[in-house]
Amino acid sequence: MEFTVKQIATLLGGDVAGNDTLAITKLAKIEEGRPGDISFLSNLKYEPHLYTTQASAVIVDRSFQPRKPVGPALIFVENSYSAFTRLLEEYYQRVSFARVGVEQPAFAGEGAQFGEEVYRGAFSYVGRNCQIGHNVKIYPHAYIGDNVRIGDNTIINTGARILDNCIIGQYCVIHPNVVIGSEGFGFAPQSDGTYKTIPQLGNVILEDFVNIGSNTTIDCATMGSTIIRQGAKLDNLIQIGHNVEIGRNTVIAAQTGISGSTKIGDNCTIAGQVGFAGHLTIANGTKVGAQSGVGKNVTEEGTAINSSPAFGLKESMRSLAVFRRLPELERRLSNLEKKTDN
Repeated sequence: MEFTVKQIATLLGGDVAGNDTLAITKLAKIEEGRPGDISFLSNLKYEPHLYTTQASAVIVDRSFQPRKPVGPALIFVENSYSAFTRLLEEYYQRVSFARVGVEQPAFAGEGAQFGEEVYRGAFSYVGRNCQIGHNVKIYPHAYIGDNVRIGDNTIINTGARILDNCIIGQYCVIHPNVVIGSEGFGFAPQSDGTYKTIPQLGNVILEDFVNIGSNTTIDCATMGSTIIRQGAKLDNLIQIGHNVEIGRNTVIAAQTGISGSTKIGDNCTIAGQVGFAGHLTIANGTKVGAQSGVGKNVTEEGTAINSSPAFGLKESMRSLAVFRRLPELERRLSNLEKKTDN
């Protein structure tokens, strides 16, 4: 794809100083810019690179005043970081949704229905009675089971598996090797010490604008649905158990595990390697620190917790500070005991 500096400035609502006819074909870091690239300057720590970069254009804040002559064209905007993010989004959309049509070999089962502008990559599989919306992109080696529904403008990346009866909303992104709808971890202990498998008959529902990171697994419900609400963002390598519900606009970092039937509220922030016990309720706006173990309900909205087992963030940080001082405190206590004995 190729755009002129002027076209990009128009998209971003910016003004150009310099040659606005230059062709832009790629986005790059300012320190790595080459002819044909566009970059941005937000953090003034990187200002020296502005005077040496080979990029054809750089996006800067309107308040910025160069201290030396610059080679690239400058696009002045209100907020250069936000503007470059907008440009990244536009580039991503154009690249991700550029493909249309069916590559061979690709399979579609009986009764499968497809909207307009759909892409199906080579070796992709779409099961029976599926409903695939407009502008959906299904990349090579993706697997879509029977009776699956996928909303408009959703991307299913290579190697992803969406199993039978699951529902995926609009504008979702499913990254490589995600598994959605696999059997939940349900086993009934028997009197002889063995375990009997409990059939998992439910499905998974992803609402609109949900992102699921690579190698994340979301188990189907035992009955009913495991639900990821609108706008939730899940990182790579996350385990979501059966009948879990994740609230709107909640973000969860890598290596988090959520046991079955736990309900996490809206707008929560879960750091990496957090573990949740089953059947918990976590209030809206909860923030959980990395490597925390959450074993009880969080009932007050906006609570920040930390540690394992997790408890109040401030109390946790004070406890950690004391813990680090334990050798010194032990030495002082020993000295006091010696003085007392004397």
